[in-house]
Amino acid sequence: MANHPDGRAADEPDGAGHALVRDSKILTVPNLITVVRLCCLPLFLWLLFGRDDRHAAAWLLGALGATDWVDGWIARRFDQVSELGKLLDPVADRLLFLVGVTAIWVDGSVPAWVAVLTLVREGLVSVVALVLGALGARRIDVTWWGKTGTFLLMFAFPLFLVGNSDAGWADIGRALAWVCVIPGLAIHFYSAAGYVPIARAALAQGRADR
Repeated sequence: MANHPDGRAADEPDGAGHALVRDSKILTVPNLITVVRLCCLPLFLWLLFGRDDRHAAAWLLGALGATDWVDGWIARRFDQVSELGKLLDPVADRLLFLVGVTAIWVDGSVPAWVAVLTLVREGLVSVVALVLGALGARRIDVTWWGKTGTFLLMFAFPLFLVGNSDAGWADIGRALAWVCVIPGLAIHFYSAAGYVPIARAALAQGRADR
């Protein structure tokens, strides 16, 4: 079989080669943003527990939640999608979410039942995702409902921090936290139920592709 000068097989489509090179990239802007977001976790914990500055910690966590979409958008917009990014981005998002919720619960700024319900749902979804991956299921993308529920909760928890701080708008922050957390939890569990048929289809397709 003849080869091109770059080592590709002569019958290999150019697009396939370019896609392989693109997906194998590591040093991309989206991946750098994801790493920076992860590196902000120790800063968040230091602000909350080291300096006891709930207001500053809330702003940082809120910013990390608000920039959740930035890395993915840049990857798609500027053709910087990579296999590492596909793995790293959801892991970073989940880690930021779990650490943030747990820390705010430990701080006492959020009712225990809110934190427990949130963590139980996240834990179940994480375990199921690992089991499906071990069984060979194809990758499952986050649904619109899942993104919406997470978005609301990622703002609710920082607002609970504000509500327990000495900020001038603490009462407003506490009220806004409840406005976000009630529908956020409802949507969060609704989206989890919606993943059941999707997971079955992903498992069936993964087994069929073997």
